[in-house]
Parts: sequence; C-alpha cells; structure tokens
Amino acid sequence: MLKKMRSRLQAAVEGSAGGVVTTPMTLEDYLALNGPAPAQQVAYGAAPSQFAQLFLPAGAGPFPLVVLIHGGCWTQAFGGITQMRSMAGSLVEQGIAVWNVEYRRYDEEGGGYPGMYQDVATALDLLRTLAPQHQLDLARVVLVGHSAGGHLAQWAASRARLPRSSPLYVADPLPVPVVVSLGGLADLRHEEALIKTSCERDMVQLAGVASAARPDIFSDTSPAEMLPAGVRTVLIHGELDTISPPRVGQDYARRAQAAGDAAQLLVLPGASHYDEVAATSPSWSIVSAQIRQALGLAQ
Repeated sequence: MLKKMRSRLQAAVEGSAGGVVTTPMTLEDYLALNGPAPAQQVAYGAAPSQFAQLFLPAGAGPFPLVVLIHGGCWTQAFGGITQMRSMAGSLVEQGIAVWNVEYRRYDEEGGGYPGMYQDVATALDLLRTLAPQHQLDLARVVLVGHSAGGHLAQWAASRARLPRSSPLYVADPLPVPVVVSLGGLADLRHEEALIKTSCERDMVQLAGVASAARPDIFSDTSPAEMLPAGVRTVLIHGELDTISPPRVGQDYARRAQAAGDAAQLLVLPGASHYDEVAATSPSWSIVSAQIRQALGLAQ
C-alpha cells in the first residue's frame, strides 16, 4: 500500500504546475493557504467565532457534503478556518458542497470545555435546517478534520455515545457515517504527553476539570473513550508529520478495530503535518480520493 501511494505521490509531483507545492510544507506554507470566498457565512451563536462558511458548487443539487473542522492546536495562534478554504475550493470544483466550521477555541471567552464542543455540535446540527434550502444531501456527509480539528471531527461523529449526564449530550445528533481525520489528535488520554509537546496544551484547557458528577474528564471529550461509535474512520498522517505522527493513527485504528468499528490508516509519503490539508500539495490527490470514496463518488 505504501509503495502504491508513493507512486501516486511521485506522479503528482512530476506533473505539478501553477504553484503546486512539491516539498514538505512548513507552518509558514500552511498559514499562507487560502481559497475562494464562501457563498454564505452563517452565524450559529452570538460570539465572534460562532459561525460557519457554506461553499456551494454550480448546478441544482442535491449536493454531497463535506464538513471541514480546522485545527491549530485548539488555539487562535495557528490559523484556522481561512486555511481550510484551500480544500473547500477544490472540493466545490468537484461538485461537493462544503460547510467550513469556526468555533471558540480554548483561549476565547466561552471556549474550551464545554463551549468548544457545543459549538462544533451546534454547527453540525444546524445543517438539518440549511439542507432543504441549499439542496444539501445529508445522506452523503463526511466529516473532515485536521489536527485538533481531527479530534473534534471524530468527537462530533461519536456524539451518540455521549453519556446523558454530560453537558454535551443531545438526544438526536446528526449522524455522520465516515470521518476523515488528517493528522488528528483524538485520543486525549493516551496522547496527553504528545499533545503537551506538540501543542503545549494542558488537558484542563481541552477537557475541563474533574468533578463528583464528572470524575473522568475524558469520558465525553475523547473519541477513543466513546468507542464503538458505529463510524468508519480514515486516519491520514504525513510520513514526516512530527506533530501527530503515523503511530498516533495506527494506535487509534487498532483501538477502534478492537472495539468493533471500521478504521484504517493511510500514510502520505514524504508529507508533513501541513500537506495533509492543502489542495496545493501533491498529497491532495490521495486525500481527496478518500473523501470522494467516503461520499460514494466515482474516483
């Protein structure tokens, strides 16, 4: 499999033109990413970061839908929704609608636990209201999250497993059958040390404080604690990703499989943590193919 992916990546590199990145991307490359303006920006709350951007393809629909959740170490310091427009632009050109979600991060008022999670959940469930007027096909939805957004995407797809005692519980969350996690950091308990070294985040910033009513802070924040979720997870990591190396995806896939869920790891040859999310990277041919497959579209 790795040999096949290397061949695909090499072909993309050899055929690249028009500013396509052919070397592993840096943080500076990532922060420079952008894309087309959305068709609409929709507020789902009163806070400045409580909004999402809707990108619509040409035509009448109904459109398959990708929900993008940006990363950035759960902080405002490393970009976010703007960089995800790179992927959104390419997906829209392929006839796929995109819902690009912003949310309150740990260092914003009301962010962290529980607000950050509630934001993602609210933005996702709002699609039930928006779908009829914009011809969005909610039977063909995939969640795509990068880095910290991979954690939130995997969490959002697992919400049916939330305990009723959690402030994050909702009775009827929008079901999403497939998650594509790009360099995700979804196992908060077992990756606590890595999250500290990669992102300088303490668990209290991401998962709140334990209490008598909630003694285990990971029970409603870490997707790895919410298995089996009945969700297929595609874990994609750059071969050279040092923030969330392939080992992280492999460990999560094994845990999900042991619980009875479908999960697979794909490694992007020669790619960094930032190639995973850039339509300007040769890795995009592999990532976009996985998204199309998750939506049941022809390759």
